[in-house]
Amino acid sequence: MGDYIPRIPLADWVDSLVDWLLLNFSFIFDKIADVTKGFIEFFVDTLTMMPPILLIAIFVLIAWWTSRWSIAIFTAVGLLFIENIGYWSQMIDTLALVITAVIVSIIIGMPIGILAAQSNRLQTIIMPLLDFMQTMPAFVYLIPAILFFNVGVVPGVFASVIFAMPPTIRLTNLGIRQVPAELIEAADAFGSTKSQKLYKVQLPLALPTIMAGINQSVMLALSMVVTASLVGAPGLGAEVYRAVGQIQVGRGFEAGLAIVIVAIMLDRISQNVYKK
Repeated sequence: MGDYIPRIPLADWVDSLVDWLLLNFSFIFDKIADVTKGFIEFFVDTLTMMPPILLIAIFVLIAWWTSRWSIAIFTAVGLLFIENIGYWSQMIDTLALVITAVIVSIIIGMPIGILAAQSNRLQTIIMPLLDFMQTMPAFVYLIPAILFFNVGVVPGVFASVIFAMPPTIRLTNLGIRQVPAELIEAADAFGSTKSQKLYKVQLPLALPTIMAGINQSVMLALSMVVTASLVGAPGLGAEVYRAVGQIQVGRGFEAGLAIVIVAIMLDRISQNVYKK
């Protein structure tokens, strides 16, 4: 069949697009990189300025307030274990990467989800794009990320945002669309404006679904920490990657277990925070 149909030069088109973006918008990528680095450094400095025991106490209180005592006890034991085995600073780097990626995902994803909920046409356009973002192997995102932002933590955040953003968009859209039509009609009957209807009726009722999307974004961003380490992002993922390269089973298990502890802690907190 290839003898009759010319090969589509898709790779050449993509390379040309990347070259064009680098040629015309490199200054924008530099600004994005600077802002992202600033965010991450802010979170790292904020978290490291506190003694580990104080930060553990804060996380325990958050876990207790959002969940229950069993999660608070798990958080205390898990974080003390991470500090004991010497991965505290790496955990801080991982938290900074995840927090930054999730904040960017929320800032970009929630408005898109709101707009999609208000327009069937936009929803039809966005859904295939979200499928593409979630099914494309995450490693592929690292290639243009390195070209745009060089090696380091910024390409890791870039790939994490692309991979983690779809659940926030999907479930924001879904939550708003699931608000009962009777309540929307009642708001219209009382003369509510579009913004009043959104902020006082739709978003409050959709909040549990939206928070479920944010919870998924948190977990997907955390799942990217090892992948991000391939382009120089620090943290627990870098320790796993280093252990794989040096075939150190015990070290890899320790770092992997630390990631699991952080994942369970963030999952339970983000899963239950909207209930408060």
